[in-house]
Amino acid sequence: MSLMALVAIAGLISLGRWQLHRATEKRALYLAFAAGTDSLRVLDAGTPPLPRYQHVRATGHYDSTHQVLIDNMSNAEDQAGYYVITPFDLSGGGWVLVNRGWVPLGPSRAHTPKVEVPSNVREIHGRTDQLPRAGMQLGDRMALAPPYPVVANFPTREEIATLMHETDWTRAAPVVLLDAAEPDGYLREWRPPGFPPIRHIAYAVQWFGLAAALAVIWVVTNLRRAPGAPAAASSAERPS
Repeated sequence: MSLMALVAIAGLISLGRWQLHRATEKRALYLAFAAGTDSLRVLDAGTPPLPRYQHVRATGHYDSTHQVLIDNMSNAEDQAGYYVITPFDLSGGGWVLVNRGWVPLGPSRAHTPKVEVPSNVREIHGRTDQLPRAGMQLGDRMALAPPYPVVANFPTREEIATLMHETDWTRAAPVVLLDAAEPDGYLREWRPPGFPPIRHIAYAVQWFGLAAALAVIWVVTNLRRAPGAPAAASSAERPS
């Protein structure tokens, strides 16, 4: 029992430390998101990799015929829907994916939303980001295939590039989150993914509290004198 208690205490402490580590990571993400609009970078085919959430502008046109809908995305009210991912053909060459926002699920997944967009030349503004990723991948991934718009679960840019038969992509970022003020977009409530740092800190406090409580229980159970137990004799009994 003592060994089990020690293993459980060590496990609880490890979980608490992991939550503190996640809080540090999330704090860095939130700081990067806040600092993203401190400067504006031009995005083109030759732009080097940029920090996550960097504010950018790009000139080109949307390719409305090769759009992807990322399934199982929800809004702030946990309503099911899709992210609309539209390839953007950069002036001067190269491509970048643009997340034009969230649209709700229709009557069924057999009825995809209408997400066409004009292909006129335009300048867009947004933030660099990564495509949504699954917390755990189960089984082999299926190749993306038409008809368009293609509905996919957590596609990578490489998979979308293979689908489009395009190889010339900017290295700046996998995707651009279209600014809320830009036209031809949908619901855009951009923020860092997951829980805020304070939530992870609260979870860490809970894990550490459980570890402390278990340690106290173990000490009290093992060190206190059992009720009704006779006191230790100062000397051995003598025969009568």
